[in-house]
Order: sequence, then C-alpha cells, then structure tokens
Amino acid sequence: MAKRRFELTQEQDKELQRAYRDSRAGEERTRYQAVRLYGQQYAVSDICQITGCNRTSLMEWCGKYRQRGVEGLREHRGGPVRAKLSSNQVQEVADKLRLYRPRDVLGPDTHTASGEYWTIDDLARALEGWYEVSWQSRVSYHSLLLRCGFSYQRTEKVYRPRRERDVAEFQARAEKN
Repeated sequence: MAKRRFELTQEQDKELQRAYRDSRAGEERTRYQAVRLYGQQYAVSDICQITGCNRTSLMEWCGKYRQRGVEGLREHRGGPVRAKLSSNQVQEVADKLRLYRPRDVLGPDTHTASGEYWTIDDLARALEGWYEVSWQSRVSYHSLLLRCGFSYQRTEKVYRPRRERDVAEFQARAEKN
C-alpha cells in the first residue's frame, strides 16, 4: 500500500486545533477535525466513523486545505435567502403570497394555466419585480417558500380529461344528497 503524502507539520496541526476551538459552527468543526485526523495518518475508515463524513468529502476538504489552508475549510455559505432578503422582507413576501395569486401579480403569463398556485418560476418572477432579487439555485426559492409557510407540491403529470356531462351529473347527485 502506498504511503499517504498528506502530513501536517506541528504548526499546521496547532492551527487546525485553534480553528476548531474558535469555531462555533458544527459543520466547520467537523472539517477541521477530519483534516487534522487525516494529516495525523488515521485510517480513512476511522475518520469517517469518528466524524460522520464520507470519503469523498474528506478528500475534498483535504484538497481545499492544501490549496487555501484553514480559510479553505471555513463556512462560506451565508444563507442565500437571508443574504438577499431581510427578515422583514421575508415576512412581506409571505404576506403577499397569501394575499395574491400568481395571476393577480403576473397577469395571464403564469407558469400554470389557472394561475392559482405559486410555482418556483412564478415566485422568481414576482421577487424580481418586487425586490429585484434572484437566485441561481431553485433550492433557494424552495427554502423561501418553506420559510413563508408554504409546502412544495408536485404537479400531476397525467392529463385527465373530464366530460362535462359526467361533471354535471355528479353535481346534480351531490345537490340531491
């Protein structure tokens, strides 16, 4: 078996220990610990067991550490929803989503034919108009909908035509009962 080329100096080890102690972010601390253990020649399976990470993530973190040091392991996600909208704006969005339907805001040019329900595409267009905000990831829009108290519903992909006569008969029967 080939000898691992990744070894930490005493300075690097102390730097990772210091970063671990100073950090309050759990995921960030996991990265520091995993890279430190890897640099101390622990077996990859043991590191994965101890930290709960997988081998791919461990190798990715070690690569980032080699390239940029401790800074490469820091948490760089700022929370895409928080970064672009304040909590007051998120509350305003929630109120607007409850008050208006997509067709009220966007007119007949909505993602669904009825314009009754908010879709990611409709939300993106509305946010662009209201706050001049957009995200590259659809996940950010999903997160915003969740923060606003909406759940995600998949649309049915099967077209089911209905016969108007059957609908009228059903309504007539329902009214009699």
